[in-house]
Amino acid sequence: MLNYFRTLNFKQLILVMLVGIFLVGGDAFAQNKSDNQSGKQKKKKKNKKTLAEEKAPIPDPIKVTSVEGITEYLLGNGLRVLMFPDQSKQTATVNITYLVGSRHEGYGETGMAHLLEHMVFKGSTKHTNIPQELTDHGARPNGTTWLDRTNYFETFSATEENLKWALDLESDRMVNSFIKKEDLEKEFSVVRNEFESGENDPESVLSERVIATAYLWHNYGNSTIGSREDIERVPIENLQAFYKKYYQPDNAVLLVAGKIDEEKTLKMINEYFGVIPRPTRQLQPTYTVEPVQDGERSVTLRRVGDVQAIGVAYHICSNSHPDYPALDVLQGILSNEPSGTIYKALVETKKASSQYAYSFTNKDPTFFYFGLSVLKEKDLEDAKKTLLSTLDGVGTMDFTKEDVERAKNQIIKGFELSIRNSERTGLQMSEYIGAGDWRLAFIYRDAIEKITVDDIKRVAKYYFKPSNRTIGLFIPEENPDRVKVPESPNVDALVKNYKGRAVVAQGEAFDPSPANIESRTKRGQENSGIEYALLPKLTRGNTVRANITLRIGDEQSLQNKLTISQFTAAMLNKGTKNMSRQQLKDTLDKLKAQVNVGGGGNSVSASIESTKENLPKVLAIVTDILKNPVFDANEFDKLKQENLAQIESQKSDPQALAFTAFQRTMNPFPKSDVRYIPTIDEQIENVKNLKVEELKKFYTDFYGASAATVSVVGDFDEASIRKIISTNFGSWKSPIPFKRIQAVFQDITPTANAIKTPDKANALFLAGQNLQIQDTDADYAGLVLGNYMLGGGFLSSRLAVRIRQKEGISYGVGSNISGSPMDKSGSFMTYAIYAPENAEKLEKAFYEEITKVVTEGFTADELKAAKSGWLQSRSVSRSQDNELSNKLNNYLYLDRTLQFDADFEKQVEAITVEQVNAAMKKFIDPKKISIIKAGDFDKKVSGNGTPSVGGVSGSGKN
Repeated sequence: MLNYFRTLNFKQLILVMLVGIFLVGGDAFAQNKSDNQSGKQKKKKKNKKTLAEEKAPIPDPIKVTSVEGITEYLLGNGLRVLMFPDQSKQTATVNITYLVGSRHEGYGETGMAHLLEHMVFKGSTKHTNIPQELTDHGARPNGTTWLDRTNYFETFSATEENLKWALDLESDRMVNSFIKKEDLEKEFSVVRNEFESGENDPESVLSERVIATAYLWHNYGNSTIGSREDIERVPIENLQAFYKKYYQPDNAVLLVAGKIDEEKTLKMINEYFGVIPRPTRQLQPTYTVEPVQDGERSVTLRRVGDVQAIGVAYHICSNSHPDYPALDVLQGILSNEPSGTIYKALVETKKASSQYAYSFTNKDPTFFYFGLSVLKEKDLEDAKKTLLSTLDGVGTMDFTKEDVERAKNQIIKGFELSIRNSERTGLQMSEYIGAGDWRLAFIYRDAIEKITVDDIKRVAKYYFKPSNRTIGLFIPEENPDRVKVPESPNVDALVKNYKGRAVVAQGEAFDPSPANIESRTKRGQENSGIEYALLPKLTRGNTVRANITLRIGDEQSLQNKLTISQFTAAMLNKGTKNMSRQQLKDTLDKLKAQVNVGGGGNSVSASIESTKENLPKVLAIVTDILKNPVFDANEFDKLKQENLAQIESQKSDPQALAFTAFQRTMNPFPKSDVRYIPTIDEQIENVKNLKVEELKKFYTDFYGASAATVSVVGDFDEASIRKIISTNFGSWKSPIPFKRIQAVFQDITPTANAIKTPDKANALFLAGQNLQIQDTDADYAGLVLGNYMLGGGFLSSRLAVRIRQKEGISYGVGSNISGSPMDKSGSFMTYAIYAPENAEKLEKAFYEEITKVVTEGFTADELKAAKSGWLQSRSVSRSQDNELSNKLNNYLYLDRTLQFDADFEKQVEAITVEQVNAAMKKFIDPKKISIIKAGDFDKKVSGNGTPSVGGVSGSGKN
């Protein structure tokens, strides 16, 4: 998977289902010859190896440094090891970062680092079926490729067995991955499918064009996914050589975080990795330097789309340079919402519907990127003129101390929220490792805190010049004013004596079993009806997660109020009677808390991430947000514009169109029903017709806490939080009593619908049927495990093995099963993203696999492996405080305890393969499955098997 810099704004369900399926690869050129030896021969060979080791023992690791809980060691073969123990987690994460990315690719090698990432998942000498192993261990894995580095990680339940397995896996595939020619031939189409999925987003493609134009020589100008031609034509020998060159211990950094015994784990690491010899080859550092840009550059992209866009890039220094922290703060001053200069100049004036900015943590001099989305009916030239005028004024802008502190607080909040989570920190360290050294993360934070107004003025004046940017047109200048970007400093010297700060508070070793969670959870209910579930426990950095859910109205009272309910919830955090939108944001940033509020239909929710010290203050703010919104007319207009732009962007997007059509097919409710799924055109019309007075009335008529639930998990004072819940919500009555809206099973007549989306390189396939089942039914456990083997888990499912692994048709494929906890209404669905010309091949493979499951069933061995992986994944989920808080909150509403989980898991452990096969045969019927697909199905296929289309070609990221 590419470490992509922007999150697509549609179909969260599909994106969630796609998480963890973005890797793969394999051809053995390093087979273990002892596989064919007899047991006796193997034993003799092992004894000889032991004698050799006695003569040349593996050197002990050398401690290098320790900063804020992370300790670095160096193995004898050059491997750098980072240890980050966190006893509060019941999981461990193994993350290995190789110092190779698209920056290291040569002519004709674009995309090679990313292609190799896929191939490394195809297997190694000791681990021939990596996707199956990842599923069996219940791991949350992935691999990502970026400009300066590639990383692979697994998060799993913290057991010694799992840790040994993960270390053995990563050490073996470091030097013994297969990288087979036949696997590469299959993977071409998978990577091309990933390439094409990025081609569906014009703004993503525009950013690539702008950046490619900004860089003449440096590889930062190349898309990490590479050229389609290079991907499809790379010789296997070149890929193998690339692998042998860069996948070595002296070019890697291994990080192990979570619930580990540091001394014991370090010994394991040396046993698994220390035996790998240091390579004799010498890696030459990349040396290309981008020349000073000598004039404004331009690029124009023309292709199908629904929203206009503008992009502007400026060259800036590398992440390790002293100027970078000041530039990052400046980026916040310009683009943060709602205080940002660009936001006020473009979005508040309605010249643009949305804006954003970003830069990357790179080793070499990098760039700033500013983007705008502009509705079709708006004047693109006027928006461009305003944007350039605003950017031209940055060098002389009068920044205030308040501007600087606000942007600094947001950056520092993000850093501290991350550092409290060892899993999150462990993965993010890959970025700083790629930039030169992991300690740069802490040096960056320290530097942010010291930034002054004068620092901002200096970098603004130096970098923000017309000659240093790329946008739409080339403008010759008689006297060009150029910028020479400074070289990266010596990182070794920069971090040599850095000691960092005191380690944050450590958490307890918490058992995530249902029995332990249940024994420590305190539940109660106030007179008003609000219920609460409190689970106090010691956490790293004294963190705490909380959820508040208001349940409102009923089926009758909510008729024709879907859009009104959604916008009412969305406006809650846009200002209260006591605080403006900006004041709310500033206060939460200072408290280093994250609060998300939203909802629609008959529920409204608030999720909170804070600390023990700040939780009472944060709860007071959330109370103000929920109970005292003002529904400011100006903020309401801006919210409408943002939503319209988002909806408009989906009108030609195959994924949005297919997903909307699928929902409408499977849930055909009347238009007045709050469960009705509107078309995209209906969504646009609903938003345009919406009035702020309707939101105010809806709030007055429906909002209250009579049917509310609150859950809190983490480090907090139970007595004080109970008092806050009682005081703040105990007397807040709901004007209209809440009544549950039933989940209704609808027996849908099977349908097939192909939606044509011209000039879109990727297509989406959705298929499914409604099921008359409840999650308490005897057959449900069999369906859950059957789906896990069919299209769940990692890449070892039936659908993934057939459609992705064997035939290379789809980049992402899987399935999902659901059953209502209160009604006999559920669903089965499958999905795949693919090239439109492979539609027939995909559907044939899909129906064959579904039919095979129903007629032949699964094997006992498949079930045994599925049980192990599924059960471990449940434990990993309960180890995440945010997920646990969500579960406790939902269980209050369902009147369930964690005993339900314990009983269901016992049912799963006891189920037989005959029961699973019977459940699948009973409920899944290929003849009842509806199919919705969207893509450019009119594309013609050229002689070499690739689609032949007109228009501007280009690369995409995903």
